[in-house]
Amino acid sequence: MIEAYAPETVYAAERVLMERLAEGELMARAVTGLAKVAAIRLAERGGRRVVALVGPGNNGADALYAVAHLAEDGILCGAVLLDGKAHAGALSAAEAAGVVLAREVASEVPAPLSDAAGGLIGEADLVLDGILGIGGRAGLPMWARTWVAAIPETAYVIAVDLPSGQDPQGEQGDPDGVFADETVIFSVPKPVHLLPAGEPACGLLTVVDIGLDFGEEPVAVRRLDRQDVAAMWPVPEATSDKYSRGVVGIIAGGESYTGAAILAVTAAVEAGAGMVRYVGTPTPQALVRAAVPEAVHGPGHVQAWVIGPGLDSAARHKGAAAQRDCAREALASTVPVVIDAGGLDFVTGLREAPTLLTPHAGECARLLSRLTGREISRREVTDAPLRHARDLADHTGAFVLLKGSWTIVAGPGGGTAYSQNDAPPWLATAGAGDVLAGLLGTLLAAGLHPGPAGALGALVHGLAADRANPGGPIRALAIARALPATIAGLLRENC
Repeated sequence: MIEAYAPETVYAAERVLMERLAEGELMARAVTGLAKVAAIRLAERGGRRVVALVGPGNNGADALYAVAHLAEDGILCGAVLLDGKAHAGALSAAEAAGVVLAREVASEVPAPLSDAAGGLIGEADLVLDGILGIGGRAGLPMWARTWVAAIPETAYVIAVDLPSGQDPQGEQGDPDGVFADETVIFSVPKPVHLLPAGEPACGLLTVVDIGLDFGEEPVAVRRLDRQDVAAMWPVPEATSDKYSRGVVGIIAGGESYTGAAILAVTAAVEAGAGMVRYVGTPTPQALVRAAVPEAVHGPGHVQAWVIGPGLDSAARHKGAAAQRDCAREALASTVPVVIDAGGLDFVTGLREAPTLLTPHAGECARLLSRLTGREISRREVTDAPLRHARDLADHTGAFVLLKGSWTIVAGPGGGTAYSQNDAPPWLATAGAGDVLAGLLGTLLAAGLHPGPAGALGALVHGLAADRANPGGPIRALAIARALPATIAGLLRENC
């Protein structure tokens, strides 16, 4: 599991630790780790020159101290810095070590680099990005844009704590900011390292432990990994029966979208549900009877409902009205519910029972627009997925699993969110969401909380997609079929 803390939480932990350490000790720990990583990467690439891009804050000081250390070890080092703005101690160390310095002037309008700065950056084999830190905002200052634009494509870029220009909170990306090959982070990741707006710019994450203690401070963003599955997955015991393992009710499909029912029911069975009940219209009922003989049909007692894959909330086909009535009764109950696709049309406000909504960006935008009375576009959701997932959670009382290249899971009232990025791009295929819905229903029926269940389901769903056909096209049904072997393999890995 990877846990990211908000920048303000990190700053608070740093203040507490600095009160116990000698002056400069905390920065020295960071610099030692950063310099070590830089030396290793330079040697791996057979490079000779390291250049630091030095901003006015602590990240700039870290980068400048690091090249001073490297220069003392005989490595050719340079630094581009703002005249009069560099950390005094780091500047003295760099001068004493023989680091070649190019002093630039901050400008609010685009200005060309000096020949000295352009020459240093242009010859770099490895660049340390220390322009901005986690206390900054999204977007590069004007004076830094020419610095970043001058970085050679062949240079290996290491960002100090975060790629400059990217939002520390992970909500906004900056296409003109730094895109690093590697980011050296101190003690813990921050939201920028795990959320979709920032993670692509971070490259490889390398953690340098500087001794921060976060105690009971809340985690901002969490990511589950393969090692978490064994501790979280509902594994039956010797005394288990089909009812104690969890009965999933699935209200899905219709005469227009018959396949969604097969996919959702198949996924629930393959994921290990004790029993699956299916409620549908005649054609998908017949298909489910043939494809999934284990399923039972019609309403009944369940531990969780899945409502919505392939469901047409306005259909007039035979059995559609009864199917919709069953959906409304399920939503009015106290039973946990997964609400997907057409089921989102039934969401009108707060639901107190455990609930997990699974919209994609367009569905999230439409539902938020309806609930808030303010027109929200799909683009707005994709530009700030966590903020909109939290907004939808607050308006519904539900946990929201926002589907996309990254899966975001957020609950009402803020708190810890999940960001999963486990699936191959091939997973973007029709029916994959129906499989995910059935899988999530199994987890809720087994008693998992909607937040962790959403993250766990997204992780396993992505890994099953990769297992179904590594590196190639996949169909949704193959993902469902791959669930048993995927789950068993994950449990074996960590038993």
